[in-house]
Amino acid sequence: MNDALSQLRSALPDAAVITDPDVMAAYRRDETPAVTAGQPCCVVLARTTQDVAAALTWAQQHWVPVVPRGAGTSLAGGATATDGCLVLSTAQMTAIRELDPVNEIAVAEAGVLNADLDRAAAAHGLMYAPDPSSTEISTIGGNLATNAGGLRCVKYGVTRDSALGLEVVLAGGPVLQTGRRTVKGVTGYDLTGLFVGSEGTLGVITSATLRLRPRPVRYPRTVAASFASFGAAAGAVSAILAARLRPSMLELMDAATLRAIDDWKNAGFGGVEALLIAQDDGDEADRGAAAMLAICQREGAETADMSASEAESRQLLELRRMAYPALERLGATLTEDVCVPRSALPEMVGRIERAAQRHGVFIATVAHAGDGNLHPLFVFDRGLPEVPADVWSAADEIFREALELGGTLTGEHGVGMIKRRWLAAELGPTSMAVHHAIKKALDPAGIMNPGKVL
Repeated sequence: MNDALSQLRSALPDAAVITDPDVMAAYRRDETPAVTAGQPCCVVLARTTQDVAAALTWAQQHWVPVVPRGAGTSLAGGATATDGCLVLSTAQMTAIRELDPVNEIAVAEAGVLNADLDRAAAAHGLMYAPDPSSTEISTIGGNLATNAGGLRCVKYGVTRDSALGLEVVLAGGPVLQTGRRTVKGVTGYDLTGLFVGSEGTLGVITSATLRLRPRPVRYPRTVAASFASFGAAAGAVSAILAARLRPSMLELMDAATLRAIDDWKNAGFGGVEALLIAQDDGDEADRGAAAMLAICQREGAETADMSASEAESRQLLELRRMAYPALERLGATLTEDVCVPRSALPEMVGRIERAAQRHGVFIATVAHAGDGNLHPLFVFDRGLPEVPADVWSAADEIFREALELGGTLTGEHGVGMIKRRWLAAELGPTSMAVHHAIKKALDPAGIMNPGKVL
């Protein structure tokens, strides 16, 4: 291996290859405590597409597994190292190669932070719509690899809806260009759609041509409404959607989440059982927000109010973004990600609550409610050698309940390592066979992010 690593170093710029175990430790795992990280043989810090191609050429020649990595914010174990792998980091590929305000597109490298691209677009009166909670720390490459969602999905869709084309390095080093720069285009198979959400198992995304959208000219109007139960708040979400309104955000937090935020930040929501945050960023935001406020009141909200300023809107949004770090202060967390048809949201909320009671586990739930996307967060004692069996039992029940309601195992976090065992239950044998055929065609040596998804 020493001779092989010397060959890798000679193919890459100075200091691109790391073998110091203490330094590599920072690249071994992502944000998923439920997965045990392996020990890589090296880490490659790629700065260019050519660096990625050289690394993948070397890896195929020496049959070394490759684990692509952005910022390491995966919640499904997708960026966790395996023993003997090459961890390929694209975090230093941070150029916005192009920002074209006339055609409303940007070309961004994989290491560009989501929020940085949005800020660059803002200088031209545009925005990059995907808005995961990790927007300030997650990268475009990682967002594409997992087809990340976020708070604005209810109106603007997930990352795939903003991806027009990709630059992808395939196993063995060939560079593939997919997609287009035009609004429309149906030539050939949708290879862009294939690679978005493939979690690094088919190739490494190095840059993307991304759709930008006009930035709202006025600050969004935000409604905050508290309810006597999470189920009642979910019912209000269903009523808002049934009214054919166009919210740009519909977020729910349960009592456990609100207590965790209150204990941390003294935000004044400690006694609230459920909080709905709804936002309208359209041209008639005042009218839309007022309609959502009225629906919340009609659906039994204990309190309901609308933001009076941009600062108040931002404060409510930041409250939602505090959910994960507030709960992580309580212990180790397993953050799950099921999605059901929006009409089934109230029923799924009840099923999560019953699973928590039945298995005696602590579950706090937040939701991108406008998408039917729920995030049950399991909190358990730190320092345990593995996730407790009762937590996995409750998670298993929740996954199966979501599928029974016509839902899916993951709305935006991806399958990674922690949901592989349930994949066939959703996809079925024919779809699984197609997945394996695609994987074999593009990665015949089986070295691209092995053990993830399939």
